[in-house]
Amino acid sequence: MKAVVLNCTLKPSPQTSSTEALAKVVIAELEKGGAEVEMIRLVDLDIKPGVSGDEGKGDDWPSVDEKLKAADIVIFATPTWLGQMSSVCLRALERMDAWFGETDESGRPVAFGKVAGVVVTGNEDGAHNIVATVCQGLIDMGFTIPGQSWTYWHLGPGPGPDYVETDQGHDYSDRVGRNAARNLVALAKVLKSTTYPVPESGE
Repeated sequence: MKAVVLNCTLKPSPQTSSTEALAKVVIAELEKGGAEVEMIRLVDLDIKPGVSGDEGKGDDWPSVDEKLKAADIVIFATPTWLGQMSSVCLRALERMDAWFGETDESGRPVAFGKVAGVVVTGNEDGAHNIVATVCQGLIDMGFTIPGQSWTYWHLGPGPGPDYVETDQGHDYSDRVGRNAARNLVALAKVLKSTTYPVPESGE
């Protein structure tokens, strides 16, 4: 079972990412469940704007897209800025718009049989809105979203310490994150073992 975590922080490597730190809690539990996990820090790549699978010379998205299509579990991990998902997260979703026109060998949308979740960090509220927005887009593509397949951390409105700078609130966020990982693995195993009939011509 393969899982891909898209770290949508705005901070390039090797800067410390609170989003990555919370995502690693989820990753550790995914690995306990038998998943092989890769985290990709998208800001380190040249992801061109657009809605196709390949936006031409210099575009690093096609290699990411290939890994997403090979994954059973996909997790979007994003910081909160101005109460919204990061621009990096939104760009990844925009690039995945190309999935709407793609099918597998049996004629199903390429996202069918995959599960997805969300990790959110930030000093401002907005986490539930981000989870809802990201998940709606993924549901439209064909992903299956398990119950409580998300976790978030924030200390309320206004400035404050980052996730990596305080232990405050970690107990809840980490516990919910581990539960999210368990739910994702459990459902991914069910879907992976399910066979789907090939549709009749014209269906």
